[in-house]
Amino acid sequence: MDGLLIDSEDMITLSINELLTKYERPSFTRSIRAQLRGVPDSPNSDVFHDWAKLPISREQYAHESAEQMELQFRNCMPLPGAERLVANLSRTRNASGDGIKLALASSTKSLTYQLKTSRPETKRLLDLFQADRRILGDDPRVRKDRGKPAPDIYLVALQSLNLAVDSGEKTITPSECLVFEDSIAGVEAGRRAGMRVVWVPHPSVAAEYQDRKKDVLAGRTGMFEVGDDWQLGETDDGWAESIPSLEQFEYVKYGIKVPL
Repeated sequence: MDGLLIDSEDMITLSINELLTKYERPSFTRSIRAQLRGVPDSPNSDVFHDWAKLPISREQYAHESAEQMELQFRNCMPLPGAERLVANLSRTRNASGDGIKLALASSTKSLTYQLKTSRPETKRLLDLFQADRRILGDDPRVRKDRGKPAPDIYLVALQSLNLAVDSGEKTITPSECLVFEDSIAGVEAGRRAGMRVVWVPHPSVAAEYQDRKKDVLAGRTGMFEVGDDWQLGETDDGWAESIPSLEQFEYVKYGIKVPL
């Protein structure tokens, strides 16, 4: 959701940069920001604090950053192409004639989710996902400390879809799923889940990892310690691609014919 469907990642960057400026620390670098995207609680992680070296406690930082983000999140808006893509997929059938099933897998927590959907435009977009198919960062079905880049949240999302399969329909396998992600951690989570991935990175992340794009698509950047490396993809295996915007998604490549 964040940075893919809505512009909340930009809100996070703005909020944290305001605090960094307040305490006379340098603004986010592209490298640090890329490492934090999509990872649960990453703005208050060791990676962030080891880099930022703020002259305040983590508790004070957490309090101040939460206040800043609460104000910013109320202004979240859909990103280009997001509503059209989700609306198209929600009314489309695949090459086999089955309706495409949609789920949301986001590291954001329930309270923050409510803030991010304050505006009617954002709420309308996210309401295209049925409530029981929105898997958020504090969902009890996702094991503790197994957020992205671990595959658990995507496997729980798939489970939510299969619980709703109509009588006579086959259950969906991971290899039949397509994940849309903006973060490197999210791409790795999707690959570990055995799913195909479309990576839609923020321009700054795309620039930072231009020379390592193949590693990102395979889930093999080595940025995260998860274990179970057998779950990762292989370089150039054709199981993932990168596009600059959701507006450039090629439906036909995945056997999807959008009704007129």
